[in-house]
Amino acid sequence: MAVASTARPWPSRRLVEGRERAAARAMLKGAGLTGGDLARPLIGVANTWIETMPCNLGLRGLAEHVKRGIRAAGGTPLEFNTIAVSDGVAMGTEGMKASLISREVIADSIEVAMRGHLLDGMVALVGCDKTIPGAAMALARLDLPGCLLYGGAIQPGRFRGRDVTIIDVFEAIGAAEAGTISDQELGALEDVACPGAGACGGQFTANTMAMAIELLGIAPLGSGGVPAVDPGKPAVAEAAGRLAVEMLLADRRPRQLLTAAAFANAIAGVVASGGSTNAVLHLLAIAAEAGVPLEIDDFDRISARTPWIADLRPGGRYNAVDLTRAGGVQLVARRLAAAGLIEGSALTCTGQTVGEAAAAAQETPGQEVVTPLERPLAPTGGLVILHGSLAPEGAVVKVAGHQWRRHTGPARVFDGEEAAMAAVTARRIAPGDVVVVRYEGPRGGPGMREMLGITGAIVGQGLGASVALITDGRFSGATHGLMVGHVAPEAAEGGPIALLVDGDPVTIDVDARVVSAEVGATELAARRAAWRRPERRYRVGAFARYAALVGSAARGAVLGVPVDG
Repeated sequence: MAVASTARPWPSRRLVEGRERAAARAMLKGAGLTGGDLARPLIGVANTWIETMPCNLGLRGLAEHVKRGIRAAGGTPLEFNTIAVSDGVAMGTEGMKASLISREVIADSIEVAMRGHLLDGMVALVGCDKTIPGAAMALARLDLPGCLLYGGAIQPGRFRGRDVTIIDVFEAIGAAEAGTISDQELGALEDVACPGAGACGGQFTANTMAMAIELLGIAPLGSGGVPAVDPGKPAVAEAAGRLAVEMLLADRRPRQLLTAAAFANAIAGVVASGGSTNAVLHLLAIAAEAGVPLEIDDFDRISARTPWIADLRPGGRYNAVDLTRAGGVQLVARRLAAAGLIEGSALTCTGQTVGEAAAAAQETPGQEVVTPLERPLAPTGGLVILHGSLAPEGAVVKVAGHQWRRHTGPARVFDGEEAAMAAVTARRIAPGDVVVVRYEGPRGGPGMREMLGITGAIVGQGLGASVALITDGRFSGATHGLMVGHVAPEAAEGGPIALLVDGDPVTIDVDARVVSAEVGATELAARRAAWRRPERRYRVGAFARYAALVGSAARGAVLGVPVDG
């Protein structure tokens, strides 16, 4: 049915109504719209489709089903595209610097397209790591009725009778360098690890953030769990299109959903599922756009009271599709709500509360992916926030899946990922070492590259239980082991990590929440006096602008006003 143009004071009415808007209407009719189309609310379909990765590959076709749902509900869809950068493809190269930068570009481009065309509401189709928070940031910034739709996880590959994901390939690289598998075996794994469209299959960053946006209330609970190539995905997409129009008519807006309770719910889901450290950056950034106070130490507080109950890779045994078969995000939410660990009364985009949506969870009899609360995988959650002499503003470590809680060892210091990777590849890292990778922070990189190539190689060489790593960069959601990231202040800002030298004793103590170096005050003062801020690596373009504007990882690495230096 058509919705009368006078039903609401939608932004699009200023675009298409009145004699003076005849030229705009003519242009839109030239794009294939009719007068009837223009009488309806105009709903943006923000698509992050791209051919450079499997994660977003299915979104082009999925958008057609979203648009069908919008039309069925009485709206007119207008699709536009934005960029995406594949972490998995760019990993270990200079291109990886673009990944976190792309989050801001995605948010900005969605905002500009929506504001520029005075669209009334939105469905954002998201897939790979930065498209989810980027779209969520735009939704919070615009505060127009709308929701996110995650394209879904990839099916696991099969190799020698077992399920495999992209993390198996990264770790196999290290195994090949150690001589424990051949290059032919590595190639055979490479051929089957990613069997088609969909985002990386463990509780890596994409699936972590897909869970987070559902518990934030800006994506329907359970919608993201339907895998990318599942026959039921088109129906989920059509429902998302209808929902955007329903939200417009009900005037249900993102900032009504993005409350402090919603962010606490999302954090609880992340830590209960052994999710990615990147969720810290992204939830801080979304909260900043929504105007919700959120601090890095809130993650530690919530993790300390929340058990780890979802046995998902990389710390656990199962993949994202296994979680869906077991009962999905709804089951995790139902467990947490039953224990009072999430706020069940928090409203979601569908008009239901989180508690109401979670109550409909269908648990598969005999499933082992989500444990009972009385028998958790661990009594506390998967993320810990550290402070101390090396990280006065904070650092993040994932503890899900390993019991290694304390380590002291000599620093092996590298200025940049390439130098560190060369040392790991050449087998120059010994058991007990603490690998330090610096000048990879938000400003120093710029772009805060992930270190999955290094951490995967360390694990693949059999050093995953004896070599720790700290960095002002970040880690893939697939990383596991005693790996401390997001060290702030970063080296490029003169943070203490910039003052380390080879051989300094470094201690990581998870239980004490400390990452520190045993360096005397006099020696540290002399090093600080000799330290000089490195020259910027990029002088023009997006990378240069980002380096000039980005803030601390401890506050989400969001862009601010220009600063000196």
